Amino acid sequence: MISGLTMEQRRCTPRRAPGCLVSCVVAVLLWSGTSAQIRYSIPEEVNEGAVVGNVAKDLGLDKNTLRERKYRIVSSNADPLFHVNQNDGILYVSRKIDREEVCAQISTCLINLKTVLENPLEVHYVGVEVLDINDHSPSFPEKDKRLEISESVLPGARFQLKASRDPDSGYFSVQQYKLSQNDHFRLEVKDKGDNGKIPVLVVKKSLDRETATAHSLLLTALDGGKPPKSGEMNILINVLDINDNAPVFTKDVYSVMLNENSRVGTAVIQVNATDLDDGPNGDVVFSFSSSMNQNILNLFEISQLTGEITVKGLIDYEEKDRYDIEIEASDKGLAPLTTEKSVIIKIVDVNDNTPEIEVTSFSSSIPEDSRPGTTVALISVNDLDSGLNGKVICSIVENVPFTLSPSLQDKMYSLVTKSPLDREKQSHYDLTITAKDAGQPPLSSEKTISVVVSDVNDNSPQFSLSPYTFYVTESNNPGTSVFSVKAFDADENENAHISYHILRDGSKDNKLTSFLNINSENGDIMALKSFDFETLKTFQFHVVASDSGTPSLSSNVTVNVFILDQNDNAPVILYPVSSNGSAEGDEEIPRNVNAGHLVTKVRAYDADIGYNGWLLFSLQQVTDHSLFALDRYTGQIRTLRSFTETDEAEHKLLILVKDNGNVSLSATATVIKVVEPKEAFAASDVKSSTKADEDKNVTFYLMITVGSVSALFLVSIIVLISMQCSKSTDFTSKYLPEPNYDGTLCHSIQYRSGDKRYMLVGPRMSIGSTIVPGSHANTLMLPDRRGISGEVRLLQ
Repeated sequence: MISGLTMEQRRCTPRRAPGCLVSCVVAVLLWSGTSAQIRYSIPEEVNEGAVVGNVAKDLGLDKNTLRERKYRIVSSNADPLFHVNQNDGILYVSRKIDREEVCAQISTCLINLKTVLENPLEVHYVGVEVLDINDHSPSFPEKDKRLEISESVLPGARFQLKASRDPDSGYFSVQQYKLSQNDHFRLEVKDKGDNGKIPVLVVKKSLDRETATAHSLLLTALDGGKPPKSGEMNILINVLDINDNAPVFTKDVYSVMLNENSRVGTAVIQVNATDLDDGPNGDVVFSFSSSMNQNILNLFEISQLTGEITVKGLIDYEEKDRYDIEIEASDKGLAPLTTEKSVIIKIVDVNDNTPEIEVTSFSSSIPEDSRPGTTVALISVNDLDSGLNGKVICSIVENVPFTLSPSLQDKMYSLVTKSPLDREKQSHYDLTITAKDAGQPPLSSEKTISVVVSDVNDNSPQFSLSPYTFYVTESNNPGTSVFSVKAFDADENENAHISYHILRDGSKDNKLTSFLNINSENGDIMALKSFDFETLKTFQFHVVASDSGTPSLSSNVTVNVFILDQNDNAPVILYPVSSNGSAEGDEEIPRNVNAGHLVTKVRAYDADIGYNGWLLFSLQQVTDHSLFALDRYTGQIRTLRSFTETDEAEHKLLILVKDNGNVSLSATATVIKVVEPKEAFAASDVKSSTKADEDKNVTFYLMITVGSVSALFLVSIIVLISMQCSKSTDFTSKYLPEPNYDGTLCHSIQYRSGDKRYMLVGPRMSIGSTIVPGSHANTLMLPDRRGISGEVRLLQ
């Protein structure tokens, strides 16, 4: 693709040669994609069929495809000036072109053509500049001009003639005038700019009617062509008999005041002139000078007979406040004498213009912490009227924190604040400024400007509640949101953008904050660990809300958290517990016990509270339902009847212990009852028959002994528990190293059984709780201080 290509072609042929390029043609071709532009220059008045240029060649088009692609000029003109030949791509003139008809007084006559090809669609723009030729001669409005000049006319008398006109433009228009050689007249030319050059005939020598009654002059107008064209006007001057008195105005100066907007027909002033001559030479007529501007002629007119000047058009003081009008008084002599006089008309202003309000400098936004006297806008007022009619007073409504302060410059005001602003109370003001002049009646105008009060960070975040109180169920999922705080800021944008963080001051009361995290954007608080009601019932921390302003403002709130218990601890069997830690126990029962005998008592503990910690006991499996009974609430196992010789020697009881939570948790204990052998029972019967008095209380003494030992053991356990509860948390941390710490606050109990050392880890219990060694829960192994391995039980 060719882009930005410039091509110049210059061809010179005879002007009227048909079928050829009609003049020096400069073609400039620019194309990109499917559009291009080329420009030609031709002189006006070329013959029909004259060649403008080879468009197809200059555009680089294949002329063999022009007809197939329907190459044509798109024009809405019914009689186009040009056409393109689809066979060869040459642009021809369709009819003669008169530049003065097509472009009138335009300096550059450029005709733009749009050419189109189809399949594919291409649009090319062709510009044809029509060059002016000197094809018109100057011409006068009159071929013959008759002037009647009195013989008494003095040298220097001037007679303005009508100018010649030439339709051509520029240098081809009228450039000069020539007057035929004579002894009595000379020619002066007055240049009126766009109005052309005006010839003035000046008497250079006194006329003598007796010598010559008439003078015939030839006035020639020449244009700037080479060779120049000319036009002529015959001037015939008749010398009249003497009329030696010109009209004389009665006043040296005529001046009058006229109100603007006076009605059409209003009399302005009447001028008067007299002529001492008699007859027609003494009759005076009045007129405006021929040199008067047309605008003045549109506003005023004068009566030829009376000399009265009246209003003809709209008089506007603001457009012009003074008019100098040239009046001519001429007599009716055969050679009329004319006298000129200036009439000064001063326009009196009336209050017909409303004041104009202009905001020259304006800050549409002002900070709310701006001090009183801060400039918001500079306002200028203007009234085109004068005097009191143009004196303007500005004012503003009273119930706003703004006022107008006059400036040192006239008609300038400053819009300033007069009291503190508060965006949170009102963020936008529509201020109506009224400007009123001092005319009668006064005129006024209004202008409304909008002032936005921008925010500054003057409000700290406020929490919706203070303090916050939340209830959280224990065993929550770590990393999930447990509750949320919310604060709001009365400011806007960044000043109202709130971020949250937890106050972590390292104090002992604030240690739990390390397990909390807060979403800085929305205030959602997440727990990084699960809460354990049995370890922690309640805690307190502080949340700080800070905005993003500069400087940042903040506030804090106290958050009280209460942990709610749920059934997350299964019952723990405290008795029976075997030496290997399982919930199993063996009990030996004499055969001679009666019904209701207390065989043993299953002891269990649940760290939960309320219904979640209320335990119920039930028999899941039993060898003989008729022999043993379990108390539902105490866990006591008693005999329902006495043993017989047919009863089995060993009985296995599976006891289920469960709590009363919504989802019940449970534990089981196995109790194996070994009944005294039958031989021992028979021997005891024989012995008892022989020694009834000595041995009848052996069983009773044995029970007392066992009870004493059990009581001593329970006292030892209670003392051990008390010692463990009084130990510091540093002791516990020694057995629960920090890397494995799961966040659960717990207590531990150590005891020894044989060559093993046990540690019971679980929630704190009441002082009255009873604990015996053993558990069926998870077991931790700890090294003994003496090198002997041990186990640590976790209570859940």
